Amino acid sequence: MKKRICILGSTGSIGTQALDVIGQHEDLYEAYVLTAYNNADLLIEQARKYNPEAVVIAKETNYERVKEGLSDLPIKVYTGAEALCQVVQDENVDIVLASMVGFAGLEPTIAAIKAKKMIALANKETLVVAGDLITRLANENQVPILPVDSEHSAIFQCIEPGNRIDKILLTCSGGPFRKFSKEQLKTVTKADALAHPTWNMGAKITIDSATLMNKGFEVIEAKWLFGVKPEQIQVVVHPQSVIHSAVQFEDGAVKAQLGVPDMRLPIQYAFSYPKRLSLNGERLDLFQMKDLTFERPDVERFRCLGLAYEALKQGGNMPCIVNAANEIANRAFIDDRIGYEQIATIIEKTMQKIPFTADSALETYLQTDQEARQYASTLL
Repeated sequence: MKKRICILGSTGSIGTQALDVIGQHEDLYEAYVLTAYNNADLLIEQARKYNPEAVVIAKETNYERVKEGLSDLPIKVYTGAEALCQVVQDENVDIVLASMVGFAGLEPTIAAIKAKKMIALANKETLVVAGDLITRLANENQVPILPVDSEHSAIFQCIEPGNRIDKILLTCSGGPFRKFSKEQLKTVTKADALAHPTWNMGAKITIDSATLMNKGFEVIEAKWLFGVKPEQIQVVVHPQSVIHSAVQFEDGAVKAQLGVPDMRLPIQYAFSYPKRLSLNGERLDLFQMKDLTFERPDVERFRCLGLAYEALKQGGNMPCIVNAANEIANRAFIDDRIGYEQIATIIEKTMQKIPFTADSALETYLQTDQEARQYASTLL
């Protein structure tokens, strides 16, 4: 029987590649529900191609356009944030691919976990914001959370059940500003930041990669996914992006996962685990590898990474504060309202302002997120 997949964020980078994976294995997978926030035209195009049971356009002003665009097909069309939480609970859904960007992915993912759906997690903010709550709910409902981020998928592929992890080596391309001095960073532009040297991603994640906040979020995510301490997670700058991450065991052995930078592989592995399936695409050719280099990250130049580590060590709602402030600052930078260096400054000031609490209730995270966003907005 085919596995029926609900894709939260089907029009984004991960969602479109997930549909390609599904298209390559139509005998195994079905795109059962597709959702998008704003991209009505692409959602209509996807729905007409993959014929899902239902679609959700979260932005309500686009509902009529999607409804009309699919009026000749028996596809249910819903709208609004609440609809996202409802469709993941459909009894026919087997896997929920959480690939929405940002805090918006939290509540639909929680709804899916409570409905006992397997989670293929590409939305790192879910664990960044509410790692304690998410892991507790997943354990209570016996729901597996399989990582889709290339680095976390690499770690997942390297771990050995029953053998203790000594250290996680979380690789990082270094982004477009890896060799920039502090002086050069003062004048970088949005166009500079969007020119990622390795990966093709959406604007928000690409900016986060330029500041290394994306890597900071991945550090926090790794803590919850793999049950390790912050000091056991080491970020390694690896510009070639051949080694997607590695695990060092207590006997000193290091196991790494290598491959070309193709997000379809971790997406497909999350769908097919523990089996591997064929996948069309480029293959890694070791004979073409001239150099594999490794560097320590510079947290003085890339302050966001240091702030993420600090938030992880404090715990509680501090990562939620960091995420909210980062979303505001990231958007402001994309909109040309602030400079690159102000991103870290806004995050740091928001961390200092918003009250800390160790409480891990959803209501606490929702309130913290709102307060942090409001304060960060005043700093623009």
